[in-house]
Amino acid sequence: MVPADTVLVLNAGSSSLRYAVLDPGDGRRLAGGHVEQLELDGFGPALERVTDELAGAGLAGRLTAVGHRVVHGGARHTSPTLVDDDVLADVEALSVLAPLHNPPAVAGIRRARTVWPDLPHVAVFDTGWFAGLPAAAATVTIDRRVAAEEGIRRFGMHGTSHAWVAGRAADLLGRPLAELGLVTLHLGNGASAAAVRGGRPVETSMGFTPLEGLVMGSRGGDIDPGVLLHLLRHRGYDADRLEDLLHHRSGLAGLAGTGDFRDLLRAVDDGEADARLAYDVYCHRIRKYVGAYLAVLDGADAVVFTGGVGENVPRLRADALRGLDRLGIEVDDDRNDSAGSGPAVISPAGTRVSVLVVPTDEELSIARQVAELLAGS
Repeated sequence: MVPADTVLVLNAGSSSLRYAVLDPGDGRRLAGGHVEQLELDGFGPALERVTDELAGAGLAGRLTAVGHRVVHGGARHTSPTLVDDDVLADVEALSVLAPLHNPPAVAGIRRARTVWPDLPHVAVFDTGWFAGLPAAAATVTIDRRVAAEEGIRRFGMHGTSHAWVAGRAADLLGRPLAELGLVTLHLGNGASAAAVRGGRPVETSMGFTPLEGLVMGSRGGDIDPGVLLHLLRHRGYDADRLEDLLHHRSGLAGLAGTGDFRDLLRAVDDGEADARLAYDVYCHRIRKYVGAYLAVLDGADAVVFTGGVGENVPRLRADALRGLDRLGIEVDDDRNDSAGSGPAVISPAGTRVSVLVVPTDEELSIARQVAELLAGS
């Protein structure tokens, strides 16, 4: 039986569209899928396929709202927001801060509003959960007048995922979220870490844009800005060439020639030195952030892995946390190998800091935020 309230969630990526129809009440996933190899102008055919599949499932006339994942909402959009022309223009303008992510979101929203013109469309922003970061964590240390004039601060991303797994980690541990200190690691093609105290983020690895922080598929994370000045001044790079380098030819792809973690592991196992180095750098950066966030939190109750890599690669979880036993962090090999994609505790019994694998469910989180917004409007 189709529930009275069903939300279609759309997650438009640079070359793909993920969708799901969910019952926000009980969390049931009534339909879903993934359309790949799209261009920005390809969302029309993709949504036609979605509408055909929903019609076949008897859901086409039962939708009550459409929720859209948007990576960057800037300083203005810090909570789920009904989409109108002005909001869509804001999201498009913020493409300068998330050039890989906001343009496809804009294209997907624009097309979806024509396909479902009578439904409310709601944007849920990855940056929103981090809007309340402490000033010490959100402030960018350049001339404060320049930062104020240009709206420069650290925003953080993957907030929907970090918030979801923090709540599920509390459930897994059987403790109130308000009492916990957590280090959450969202590891996929994009990757970020967050320090969570009492259910709220107090630090995160991504900043003004999704370029800062951990090593990612094609983004390098933390880098000395002097490197960019050197390339500008002495090697003839311009802004476009730097942007291409930072977004497409850095991280695992820049070091090993592939941003796909499965391909990277195969290359590591084949003895390829570049792949081995890329993997070691990836693990080192995670370990460094975990240690830093333990200091920020004055100790943590758990380290939580999520995301496509975090949920599905046991060897990465073990290698990234190796050598942290003096900080109370250990991984039990048997528990880790048998965890699958979780949820699971993968640390030995009695350790000071639990290590968890918690599947993220950004689609359900978005559906529930959409339902809450509309219920209160």
